[in-house]
Amino acid sequence: MKIKKAIYAWISKKFMDGCSNYNSLEVRKSCRSKEQARDKFKEGGIPHAQGLIFFNPFTAVKFAQKFGFPLVIKPNVSGFSRGSHFPIRNYKELWKAIFLAKCWWPFTVVEQYLEGKNYRVVVANGEVVSVLQRYAPAVKGNGSSTIRELMKIENAIREEMKLYPVISPLKESAQTSAFLAKQGLNFDSVPEEGQRVTLFYRISLAPGGVVEVINKQLLPEVNNALFKNVLNLFDANILGIDVILEKGIEFDYRDQKCIFLEVNSRPYLKMHDYPRYGKAEDLSAQFEQLDALDVKQSDTF
Repeated sequence: MKIKKAIYAWISKKFMDGCSNYNSLEVRKSCRSKEQARDKFKEGGIPHAQGLIFFNPFTAVKFAQKFGFPLVIKPNVSGFSRGSHFPIRNYKELWKAIFLAKCWWPFTVVEQYLEGKNYRVVVANGEVVSVLQRYAPAVKGNGSSTIRELMKIENAIREEMKLYPVISPLKESAQTSAFLAKQGLNFDSVPEEGQRVTLFYRISLAPGGVVEVINKQLLPEVNNALFKNVLNLFDANILGIDVILEKGIEFDYRDQKCIFLEVNSRPYLKMHDYPRYGKAEDLSAQFEQLDALDVKQSDTF
């Protein structure tokens, strides 16, 4: 038991610094895999992508033949979008994504992919606490600066806003270079005025993604009820819910395409204090309520 606690403490410090810990071991176990989340979504009538877990790569190929592209490939167990690949638009990209995802975890998920607006919604104490829109790393052209120069300008803004180290700087990495090449661009390309250039596909903080605070008062009551329903489905004290909506979270989810991706039983709350766009909210009152909870086996993995 002491060894397991020591291992869990190391995992928490190494990979989950800044993540909350307000759910019991039972709840956390129910949220660990994408397959578990999808089963719960189905049980509760929550809109979600068609998908399946596979070990044999040819299972994913048959899925693509049945449902078509675009798709997403991701490890069945992971966090912070590690090992996830999207949007996959052809069989060549599919095979490559399968190989890379299995480097993280042998059992892999293939799902339909919706190109829309990506959100992290934190629900706790029976209420929607915070809504963030998440963006992949990108720069906006001014008609005269190269992508390399635009990256330096953006990094200077992030430093001035004191977003580091929660939000990462944009990097001239090999993966960014390869992603730009797919768009017929390189670091010396000069985007047009107002042109948005995405630097990497992952909507994650590690490669330089950012978040924007969305006024939760804009959410229709039907959307609020939906997120609260997800919290109740998992019998959780808090969840970070990842969802994509075609038009936006301020519109009735029933009037647009909507896909719930997964739930995070230990959501990374620190990023809510470091938005690139919008003003950080004071969530101390909600966290005081959570701090007062008696969480069972909070130190057990």
